[in-house]
Amino acid sequence: MERLGTGIGWRPEIADAVERMPGIDWVEAVAENVCPGHLPESLRRLRERGVTVVPHGVSLGLGGADRPDEARLTALAERAEALGSPLVTEHIAFVRAGGPLTASPRLEAGHLLPVPRTRDALDVLCENIRIAQAALPVPLAVENIAALISWPGEEMTEGQFLYELADRTGVRLLIDVANLHTNHVNRGEDPADALAELPLEAIAYVHVAGGFERDGVWHDSHAHPVPRPVLDILTDLVSRVSPPGVLLERDENFPEPHELEGELTAIRGALEKGREQAGGGTAEGLKSSAEGLKGTAEDPEKAPALTDAPAGTTPDSTPSDTATPDDTAPARQRLALAQTALLSALVAGTPVPEGFDRVRLGVQARALAGKRADVVAKVAPELPEILGTRYRSAFLGYAHGHPMTDGYRRDALDFAGYLLHDGRLPDERGRDELREWWLERSGSRPRSHRPGVRLARATRRVLLRR
Repeated sequence: MERLGTGIGWRPEIADAVERMPGIDWVEAVAENVCPGHLPESLRRLRERGVTVVPHGVSLGLGGADRPDEARLTALAERAEALGSPLVTEHIAFVRAGGPLTASPRLEAGHLLPVPRTRDALDVLCENIRIAQAALPVPLAVENIAALISWPGEEMTEGQFLYELADRTGVRLLIDVANLHTNHVNRGEDPADALAELPLEAIAYVHVAGGFERDGVWHDSHAHPVPRPVLDILTDLVSRVSPPGVLLERDENFPEPHELEGELTAIRGALEKGREQAGGGTAEGLKSSAEGLKGTAEDPEKAPALTDAPAGTTPDSTPSDTATPDDTAPARQRLALAQTALLSALVAGTPVPEGFDRVRLGVQARALAGKRADVVAKVAPELPEILGTRYRSAFLGYAHGHPMTDGYRRDALDFAGYLLHDGRLPDERGRDELREWWLERSGSRPRSHRPGVRLARATRRVLLRR
């Protein structure tokens, strides 16, 4: 794999600033926000300048109990090809649960949730990653995530889990040092211990991001400056290995360009400090690390094992301990039941599964509902315009008893239909505006539909055609 260098997350809100920013070697774009047939002009210009663009997926759910969705894999592959990317990345997380495996309604988290570090979860994840690798035109790297909650009965540390994952599949790793800090605050996990256990030679690149602490809980917001503890973890990592690339993530609350450039300068300083601690390794160290990954970037199936253990085993296992693609069905069933119980407690108010911290689950549930409100406001900005200051409280009231089942756009329509059906809008004007918005997008009508609206809608269409 080629050396990536220093990069920044490309977002439409800062596209112009990113294009003008000095010293940007590469960018990362959220895969689901890129249309292969209509690439943003900013990304086109960056590619023409030779800036590498990497698509970063957020919805595949490789850590879920189901096999990866073929349509989502096809979409990710199309984005990689359209952008000419050397690799694609996703997360070690689950984002939905329920469905046929549990004979229960499908639930969507709208967020990355942690998988249990168990043999069942590892077996399922390994098979899912193999399926994804076979469907993608370029190598895959997967990211460790931040978490507010811990699963009871875990059988491995994060480092051990990631080591076995890379060893069994040859997948590359995207290590987010901000997530290591988050898990240190929220779950008491020592970042240095995690780094010591990681297969550092498998690292494709590194994420760096900011967050904030509230009431003893660290929120990985990607909307605040990178704090010193995160930079210190980056320095520790670079003292152990020179990663092919490092990238600054920022998703909200975008500061002025000079502030982003200042954060990149701080990141470069942390990198240099780590190289000095390693004994003066500089560009040559980066080059040798990248060269070590080159073979697996060209063909992930040829990735060398990270140990001398026989194929299909790990240092602490025998061949019977590791699942093959033919025998993961029981593990999928058990994982599906566990993940569905957790997600249902978070988004549908069902009882908290045994062994989980109820207080932490409450914090996570509120965070999920708040994120739903924020994202729906982005994908359907007319809703907060129509509802004004009532939007957030109305949406949170709706979310409490109505789990998301089919993505944020469907969620916005369902929310509007809920308000119309239950008569939750106090003024006639707001009801009329919301009903018109709903009718234009739903293709059907809510039960509270009034006969006069159909005529008004038809009249409006005639006027718009003039």
